[in-house]
Amino acid sequence: MGSTPAPPGAWLPGVTPHPLCYAAALLAASLCRGTPLDPINLWPATPPGEKGGLPAEHESAKPSDPLVGGRTVMKTADVSTPTLTFYPAPAGKATGTTVVVFPGGGYYILAWDLEGTEVCDWLNSIGVNAVLVKYRVPRREGRAPSAAPLEDAQRALGLTRLHAKEWGLNPDRVGVLGFSAGGDLCAVLSASAARTYPRVDAADDLPFAPNFQVLVYPAYLVKDDIGPGLESNVAVTPATPPTFLVMAEDDPIHVENVFAYGLALKAAKVPMELHVYPTGGHGYGLRPSQDHVTTWPARAADWLQGRGLLDKP
Repeated sequence: MGSTPAPPGAWLPGVTPHPLCYAAALLAASLCRGTPLDPINLWPATPPGEKGGLPAEHESAKPSDPLVGGRTVMKTADVSTPTLTFYPAPAGKATGTTVVVFPGGGYYILAWDLEGTEVCDWLNSIGVNAVLVKYRVPRREGRAPSAAPLEDAQRALGLTRLHAKEWGLNPDRVGVLGFSAGGDLCAVLSASAARTYPRVDAADDLPFAPNFQVLVYPAYLVKDDIGPGLESNVAVTPATPPTFLVMAEDDPIHVENVFAYGLALKAAKVPMELHVYPTGGHGYGLRPSQDHVTTWPARAADWLQGRGLLDKP
């Protein structure tokens, strides 16, 4: 793996890490990040199309929920005021590259720590700025599942680039990373030809297209979960950004999602890297287990490095 830093929670192949080892790895990762800035509301007023009437935002995890990597998962529900939070890479490691992170949750909730804050810590540990997006959930009645989240995603990319000078990031090295429904949201964003809401301010004058994307066990890319064709809202073209894909063959969401998307990328001559592992299921984030699919952060770091995205300015 050369000089690529190991991801938090790196372990020996085939050895399941002790929960205390994992906790220590998370602590080490947290020490490798800058102090997150205060969250910024994506919208200065009511977000587009919102009619109100939803419960207040809350944590919806239950004691009976299954553990992932021996730990609980935070589940943020009923988001009506979407935000972004900037996690700066430590000054000594900063590359200028930024990744906007979209947690998954079926467009019903957001897996906030598993696919959000922990991912930002890992990105910071390899010198990458992170922007964590709390997009609107659950699905809005009468709208496509990704419609309101897409507005939030487009707005988040514009706001990130608007703050490029202030935050010390390169506006031409802004990518996206999404898990499950968040992976679908990244693909929908990359396929979007125009903003889906009226201009609000100067942030909407800047490009919303990502420069690269990382899709981790993405959902909803193919029809009826098994294809063979892609859904029309994630159509791939030569303008689709370079893509890294990873999924387990036994994922109940179906590995056909990455197979079909990968073949479409190849046909469009879009640079891509695809990793499929035999076991691992769904929803592991970057918490290590005995399944080798959870080594994906090291593979993604290799890919970023190979594309020059970990080079310091």
